[in-house]
Amino acid sequence: MHLGYKTTLLSLILFFSTFLVYADIRLPQLISDHMVLQRNTKLKIWGWGSIGEKISISFNGKSYNTTAGKDSKWLIMLAEMKAGGPYKMVLKGENLIVINDVLIGDVWFCSGQSNMVLTMERLKEKYPSEVSNDNFSEIRNFFIPTNSDFTKVHENHLSAKWKQAVGENILGMGGVTYFFAKKLYQKYKIPIGIINASVGGVPIEAWMSEEAFKDYPAIMQEIKNLKDTVYISNFNKLLMQQDLNNPARIIQVDKGLTDTVKWIDPNFKPIGWRQFWMPGYWADQGVKGLNGTIYFRKEIDIPASMINTPAKLFLGCIVDADSTFINGEFVGNTTYQYPPRRYIIKPGILKPGKNIIVIKVVNNSGKGGFVPDKNYVLNANGESIDLRGDWMYQIAIVQQNFISAGVQNEINHLRPIIAQNAPTGLFNTMTAPATNYAINGFLWYQGETNSGRPKEYAKLLNDLIEDWRMKWGQGNLPFVIVQLPNFMEVNYLPSESNWAQLRQSQLDALTIPSTGLAVGIDVGEWNDIHPLNKKDIGERLALWAEHLAFGTKNLVYSGPIYHSLAIEQNKIRLKFTNTGSGLISKNSDELHHFAIAGADKNFIWAKAKIDNNEVIVWSDSIAKPIYVRYAWADNPEGANLYNREGLPASPFEAFLK
Repeated sequence: MHLGYKTTLLSLILFFSTFLVYADIRLPQLISDHMVLQRNTKLKIWGWGSIGEKISISFNGKSYNTTAGKDSKWLIMLAEMKAGGPYKMVLKGENLIVINDVLIGDVWFCSGQSNMVLTMERLKEKYPSEVSNDNFSEIRNFFIPTNSDFTKVHENHLSAKWKQAVGENILGMGGVTYFFAKKLYQKYKIPIGIINASVGGVPIEAWMSEEAFKDYPAIMQEIKNLKDTVYISNFNKLLMQQDLNNPARIIQVDKGLTDTVKWIDPNFKPIGWRQFWMPGYWADQGVKGLNGTIYFRKEIDIPASMINTPAKLFLGCIVDADSTFINGEFVGNTTYQYPPRRYIIKPGILKPGKNIIVIKVVNNSGKGGFVPDKNYVLNANGESIDLRGDWMYQIAIVQQNFISAGVQNEINHLRPIIAQNAPTGLFNTMTAPATNYAINGFLWYQGETNSGRPKEYAKLLNDLIEDWRMKWGQGNLPFVIVQLPNFMEVNYLPSESNWAQLRQSQLDALTIPSTGLAVGIDVGEWNDIHPLNKKDIGERLALWAEHLAFGTKNLVYSGPIYHSLAIEQNKIRLKFTNTGSGLISKNSDELHHFAIAGADKNFIWAKAKIDNNEVIVWSDSIAKPIYVRYAWADNPEGANLYNREGLPASPFEAFLK
């Protein structure tokens, strides 16, 4: 065989091998088995193939054809369809793809931070019936895995699947989205698709595209810097030098592990340990300003009836991380403060009589300890042992404070660049790949991370809404916002509040067409940023969806929303929309949590009463009121203006213009 012939043959083999490798059409993660497609609108089905490859789709009795472009991308528009299914979608290129169990219904893109993530697994003790008994095969959930990148826009999500809301799958659905979908499905029997793109602890800026920041020169410069490899390299060098100068990087010795007998050992004698009342924070019990590691120890007596059976240990919430042991055996750990501690105790660990529980708590900043008003109990065989009360503690590690040459304070302390917290960092990876997928609207539960900059939030939220609507290209899609619930300690005097100001920014978004606001001021928990009542939030979102997306008539879809005010001598008369069948003061003859101020803006509590479906507010101490606030606090406990349908009024601030 001649050399030239061999070379030609080898080239042909390589050519066709390459062709075969790249010939198969590929689909985005969203277009897969069990998906829900949006009814009553044209649909984009898209993917990738070889340049010039012919692609066909057969679906619901119709056929469609296209050819992959020079960029290897292809897109086919499907005709509008009514709700229905299940159907099979067949795609043909050089390969064959069959997508099974496709439904046509309503799709909602749901996003935000941890309260939108919070799954039914976390809520199973609160909603045992739903977790055990519900079965909704026509509710589908697509949970987008966390992925972040501020350097470029991605075309596809990380690997994920559509899952039916049946059995164990329910535990993986976000609580808010589950109750939202369930409410709509039970009423209209239309398939519901939930696309959940949410990440805990992130700011709104991470969810916005680069184009959305045209009015933010500082952020545009930040985006430019983040894309600059030289800038990133220099920043990382400074960060490394800062770390080298940080005495806190010196490895501290854990005394609980270095004693002759380890502190978790049931034979250890806690000589010199101090008393601690659980629950509580150690800063409130004589240990001021400590960041580090503390061991807590308690001896309990367990009856024989609780032995040799599965047991469950509830330790509320702990700030920050814990590792927990019973009789020297490890039973569980949690690495950060928010999740409830629920540890399964295997049979054989508990013993009749004396048992030793040891909790190793690590706190890095703020007040460490055990969050009050949570569940601290050991359950087994239908019996319970209350773990509140006296414990003993000993300090194992004292963490050094950050002190570095050239670093004067926390403001100058360089922090690592975290892509999911950076502008565009989540839009690029979790939102952008979904913008071809037709939807019915958006649900948004976010704001906690932006509460330190509440006034800026109003414009950011407006721009995010505009940004997403433009990216999807489906007009003014409904956009429904969860207003932040009540949280933190009660302030018994009128005061300024970042959380109240952020709620006002969320309320102001109602001036944008086709937006809604699910008020949550009565469903929060003072001691938990992740309140468990996700059912009321989900169902209030569903009411707004009925109004905005379904156009349902004669529906009370919201609680009272401030509309206008008028001054009547020393009184302020307030008008509201969404009063339903009438305003009420819930659980009291009097209205609570109204405050007014004169020109000095020095707010004091005011009297308030309902008059002809309006509210009159006044104080004998202020002759010329100008400003009025309702439920203006982090946690406005007792705020009780509702409509008769049981929906709460939104907190607000208003003034005479």
